[in-house]
Amino acid sequence: MIPGIIGKKIGMSQVFSDGGIAEAVTVIEAGPCIVTQVKTSAKEGYDAVQLGFGTAKRLNKAEQGHLKELGKFEQLREFRVDDSAAVKVGDKVDVSQFQAGDFINVIGISKGKGFAGVVKRHGFHGGPKTHGQTDRHRAPGAIGATTSPGRVLKGLRMAGHMGSEQVTVKGLKVYKTDPEHNLLMVIGAVPGNKNGLLLISKANKRK
Repeated sequence: MIPGIIGKKIGMSQVFSDGGIAEAVTVIEAGPCIVTQVKTSAKEGYDAVQLGFGTAKRLNKAEQGHLKELGKFEQLREFRVDDSAAVKVGDKVDVSQFQAGDFINVIGISKGKGFAGVVKRHGFHGGPKTHGQTDRHRAPGAIGATTSPGRVLKGLRMAGHMGSEQVTVKGLKVYKTDPEHNLLMVIGAVPGNKNGLLLISKANKRK
């Protein structure tokens, strides 16, 4: 069994529970995906399957040779499996493997925020706003010690590039699935922009 699927973020909405409580949900287009390659521990050193998702406008010669007649896929991603012998090239993977109430992990690329200061990036409180201070409101404060060690320590939280990095959200609950339209609705938010690529897999334990 393939433990995951490739999808893309459609957007967010809200649903109401039986008790009338509004829940934020994310709508994801999950699959359908086609198995484009099966990797075995005997040949590649590990068991995995490669899935294809989306439609590419064009493929280069290497991609055409790899995919053969399977289709023009925009995205190719791997998922580890326990038994690769149970899967063969050309198998279809869709959203029907998930059911309402399941817990999943979602991997995506977070929204890029550009260069951000320490208040936005790390939640610093900033400096004092009175007693003669004029330009310390969102400043980081001192960043180093005195003679010892006499340098800025590695890993110090400072201003810099924020977002646009891989983020994993674990233990999201599946609210509803729609295999006919390849839709998956999960309670809560997932990383990334609309139409952003997502890797969805079943969670071993809930949040």
